Amino acid sequence: MDEKKFCIIMCVNDKHFEQEAITYINRLRIPEGYDIDCLSIWEAASMAAGYNEGMKTSDAKYKIYMHQDVFIINRDFLYRLLEIFSNPAVGMVGCIGTPKMPANGIMWYGKRIGQIFAHNVYHTLDSGFLDIVRSPYQPVEAIDGLLMATQYDIPWREDLFKHWDFYDASQSFEFIRAGYEVVVPYMEQPWVIHDEGFMKLKTYYEDRKLFVKEYL
Repeated sequence: MDEKKFCIIMCVNDKHFEQEAITYINRLRIPEGYDIDCLSIWEAASMAAGYNEGMKTSDAKYKIYMHQDVFIINRDFLYRLLEIFSNPAVGMVGCIGTPKMPANGIMWYGKRIGQIFAHNVYHTLDSGFLDIVRSPYQPVEAIDGLLMATQYDIPWREDLFKHWDFYDASQSFEFIRAGYEVVVPYMEQPWVIHDEGFMKLKTYYEDRKLFVKEYL
């Protein structure tokens, strides 16, 4: 394990999104003495399977799993992660999360905290999710999968989640089961843009049932 290395891992199926994401990554300020890699996983069977492949391939201590359509605009992002991960109790960091997962397993139905700039086919907006996060961060039960940064390796549940939903909530609960905190940091301004386009819910409710049975 390389203690002074970051790796950004993306499941990719669109080269244009990949290149734009990397353009923003290349603008990040890198802490002195640290290295950063980008790892694109093509043709992943599922998000969890792709992230497991990336996790096993990289020797970086700090892994940032993110969607190909997420663009990091806070150039001090890596510095902020190191500040948060200086607490060994913090296992994973996200930009949006819920302090309490609703009983139906749908994060949207509960209170959400955090910030992003969100762009979809209808509009672009500053998505402040109801409550401001306490400084320097606030523990949550689950974070949104648009960006998930870790300092420990815990296997993703590809045995359960074979599509593209609930891998994020599952991994949040797996970190908590392992005794770590999952947190959303305080942000004066959003750290990322999420160019999310259309929501695809073809297998969402199938995976929701699996999540509720396993964790709730």
